[in-house]
Amino acid sequence: MLLVVDVGNSNTSLGVYREAELIAHWRLTTNASRTVDEYGVHTRNLFALAGLDFKAIDAIAIVSVVPPLNYTLKKMAEDYFQLTPLFIDHLTNTGLKILYEPPSDVGADRIVDAVAVIEKYGAPSIVVDFGTATTFNALNSKGEYLGGVITPGIMISSEALFLRTAKLPRVDIKRPPNVIGSSTITAMQSGLYYGYAGLVDGVLTRMIEELGNNPRPARVIATGGLAPLIATGSELIELVDATLTLEGMRLVYERLR
Repeated sequence: MLLVVDVGNSNTSLGVYREAELIAHWRLTTNASRTVDEYGVHTRNLFALAGLDFKAIDAIAIVSVVPPLNYTLKKMAEDYFQLTPLFIDHLTNTGLKILYEPPSDVGADRIVDAVAVIEKYGAPSIVVDFGTATTFNALNSKGEYLGGVITPGIMISSEALFLRTAKLPRVDIKRPPNVIGSSTITAMQSGLYYGYAGLVDGVLTRMIEELGNNPRPARVIATGGLAPLIATGSELIELVDATLTLEGMRLVYERLR
């Protein structure tokens, strides 16, 4: 079985594949201060709760945008699974042609997202990944990675609003019943939710225009922790694929095996 680990700035997702089937997956808070043993014990506990045998893992693939955790996760894989993990990055033979300059600036999560979306949904396509930052990633009709857009995530926007104003409170990110808020809380939620949905569709409209309609308009796929929430306010996101990044990691591993 294959263990895949997607390390983001806010969350870390883990998945276990038996061949092409994702049989278990979890989302944890990313914590750069955790030790090798903490990650190892925590991972083993998740396996136990899911009724999985950690000894059945024969390969580990990791995508990380948090470099300080790379050594910790490498040691965890070696000490607790007796395996050397595959770290996927722009130098990995993923089969994806990257036209971004320099290629080293493309986050590994964006690369595997692109690999997965081409395999599952074809090209041209756009992947919107709602993480700490929201990234929009464009693939042309040849399946080449062109680049995209990076914006502050909605949680960053919400936290900035709270920290930079004297009287506005922290609020939950949720879709309010009306655009016109009848209280400070609902007014803030409306601004965050509908404002962010407007940002998303505004960016997507321009990206779709640039990609053109030949051979077909670009498909728009969303992923990431807040994708299900924001996608309901978007007119252009076609569907949400919560495990797209994990699937991309599996596809890259299978290509290299």
